[in-house]
Amino acid sequence: MVDVPGCVVHAQAGGALTWTIFFIDSPSGHTYQPVGFFLDNDLPVVLSSSKTFLSQDAVLGVIWLRARSFTVLLPRSHGKSFAHRSELKQAKRIVVKLGSAVVTRGDECGLSLGRLASIVEQVAVLQNQGREMMIVTSGAVAFGKQRLRHEILLSQSVRQALHSGQNQLKDMSVPVLEARACAAAGQSGLMALYEAMFTQYSICTAQILVTNLDFHDEQKRRNLNSTLHELLRMNIVPIINTNDAVVAPPVPSSDLQGVNVISIKDNDSLAARLAVEMKVDLLIALSDVEGLYDSPPSTDDAKLIDIFYPGDQQSITYGTKSRVGIGGMEAKVKAALWALQGGTSVVIANGTHPKVTGHVITDIVEGKKIGTFFSEVKPAGPTVEQQTEMARNAGRALASLLPEQRGEIICSLAELLTEKKDEILSANKTDMELATPQINRLSLSTAKLNSLAIGLRQLAVSSRDSVGRVLRRTRVANNLELEQITVPIGVLLVIFESRPDCLPQVSALAIASGNALLLKGGREASNTNKILHQLTQEALAIHGVADAIQLVSTREEVEDLCKLDKMIDLIIPRGSSQLVRDIQRAAKGIPVLGHSEGVCHVYLDSNASIEKAIDIVRDSKCDYPAACNAMETLLIHKDLLRTPIFDQIIDMLRIEHVKIHAGPRFASYLTFSPSEVKSLRTEYGDLECCVEVVDSMNDAVDHIHKYGSSHTDVIVTENEETAEQFLQLVDSACVFWNCSSRFADGYRFGLGAEVGISTARIHARGPVGLEGLLTTKWVLRGEGHTVVDFSEQGSMKYLHENIPVPQGSFS
Repeated sequence: MVDVPGCVVHAQAGGALTWTIFFIDSPSGHTYQPVGFFLDNDLPVVLSSSKTFLSQDAVLGVIWLRARSFTVLLPRSHGKSFAHRSELKQAKRIVVKLGSAVVTRGDECGLSLGRLASIVEQVAVLQNQGREMMIVTSGAVAFGKQRLRHEILLSQSVRQALHSGQNQLKDMSVPVLEARACAAAGQSGLMALYEAMFTQYSICTAQILVTNLDFHDEQKRRNLNSTLHELLRMNIVPIINTNDAVVAPPVPSSDLQGVNVISIKDNDSLAARLAVEMKVDLLIALSDVEGLYDSPPSTDDAKLIDIFYPGDQQSITYGTKSRVGIGGMEAKVKAALWALQGGTSVVIANGTHPKVTGHVITDIVEGKKIGTFFSEVKPAGPTVEQQTEMARNAGRALASLLPEQRGEIICSLAELLTEKKDEILSANKTDMELATPQINRLSLSTAKLNSLAIGLRQLAVSSRDSVGRVLRRTRVANNLELEQITVPIGVLLVIFESRPDCLPQVSALAIASGNALLLKGGREASNTNKILHQLTQEALAIHGVADAIQLVSTREEVEDLCKLDKMIDLIIPRGSSQLVRDIQRAAKGIPVLGHSEGVCHVYLDSNASIEKAIDIVRDSKCDYPAACNAMETLLIHKDLLRTPIFDQIIDMLRIEHVKIHAGPRFASYLTFSPSEVKSLRTEYGDLECCVEVVDSMNDAVDHIHKYGSSHTDVIVTENEETAEQFLQLVDSACVFWNCSSRFADGYRFGLGAEVGISTARIHARGPVGLEGLLTTKWVLRGEGHTVVDFSEQGSMKYLHENIPVPQGSFS
């Protein structure tokens, strides 16, 4: 190796390290060669890059050196498996076990080439990140069966054509093929296929065939270990399989034979033994099921287990094995637990699903919630799935309470916010000291808590006629009456950032509407959220429904929460536009209520009052610039340019330290203009705004529809006809005349509190309060009525008479 003086490396086992490495350019200038070196423990660091590396011999042709930054994963000290999925990103040495169902086609004769190609691509990506990848593969028998069947059919057709004529070709049948013969015929072809696929990524592979005896013979075991280490050192991907051509057929036996021994009777046990022998960080076992279920997946009440702990074996029931292969889920679990005991983390996942196969391996390494993760560390609290189940059950009890009882819970929470304000503010102070971004939204004060308490008491009074209210009553026929009544939506998931005051607001709305609630707050407000949630559960406990509102405090990623489509009925994001967009993309099976942006406009008409204009613009922009209902674009009628109202508006903005970005048309009117706006769709969230010129009210409407976010838009004018046209034409959730955009708020609308502002076209729009968290159901009461009674030969007729519903009527 070439020595590079002055290249000092500071390494820490188990993490990622970034340092500067010198690269040598080739004479052509197109490729780079990293100058290699060894760490103190004599284990070489495998360097990788998207660039093509020169061979080691080419280092002698030095032209010049270039310094580049490089990240290398270092081997971690082996002994303990990873405790959480998020730690899997640190995995350096990884074994991917491909089950027979993953590698073979549905007809069990031949390989699934497309699936195999996507798996090879993912392994190549991880290898090129500097990880050490190994594959334990099935498929030799299936590949050999395909080849032998083809040869037998060809041979039979030739013989029959020579001796019996063409008429008997139809009667040809393929004899039962012996598995070891199939393995012998398929092994070389399988390896050639892997070699060809990995070559596309400039990665070399090596084949290793093993049997159970290779692990029982100490010398062979050491030789195998040495061979694998040498291959990994040379950046080669070992592809390992049991030597099915000579191995005896599997017989019933225990997989576990003590702490240090596991019998190799299938590729599951082989992968586990190999993982422990090689001190592997992560074993990924791919099969044709999503992971481990608490009962056979074919049963109706089977639930996928997210995290499996060694003590949970008795809580699951095993079904039959997969359609191919000699293992089964029980064999996989035993092998996984044995590997876990040896210090290797394990994930069992589906490698056959067409929508996820192309990224299942890389997603697992990134820590995403896929399959079943085996962990020795059991968290103190319930899993998020258990929390959701607890919330749903308690939520149904909450919905069954009397309106006065739900109001009592909300009033109790309001009292606790003021009584415990010192504890709340102390926790909030801790969060404030630890956090720097979005500091304004994170802050709580006595005034804010008092304001929250007032809003909650207002909600407690106004919500008493919410759940179970009769909206419509119809007499379908004699003694057959139909009612439409309000009911809770079910389980809500509210994800919020840096807004601890959101927690009691949303909790009160969930209580008032009888909904179960799952809360996921930002880490920056964890202490404040914790105390506020404790107070919420204390209030709920008055009527025995404390579990109806749950705070997710585990390391659950937002994207993983959005996959709980069978448990969560509505997601409400409260945070940045990026957060909302991410959730809308991730929550494909769950409705999302919210808005991704708040690009609000204030339009100053040619007939605007100068006093109203100044006050409205100032309040809309400067009262709370970070709010989603703050003005981001000021539209000015062209007739107001170079008039006193224009000059005073610009002066006011400068005095308030508002940075102005000129729109294209506004910039064209100025000799020396402010910085020109980069985009007319920008939500600044700060003391900044865009100023643009329009020709008319209709021009302003067109601008709003093109660049706005359908949130809140305002017209300032003394012309009532123009104002009414604006209010009618603008297609936004909130449209105002001569008032600040900051009024777009549930509390200011008298809703008591809000879960957010929706720009959607269905269900709820604008500030979403109590009504937006309710849906309806139909209740039909009869006396033995049947549809046959209303046929041509029946004795009854439809009446469909509307029955007046008295105000405050409940079902």
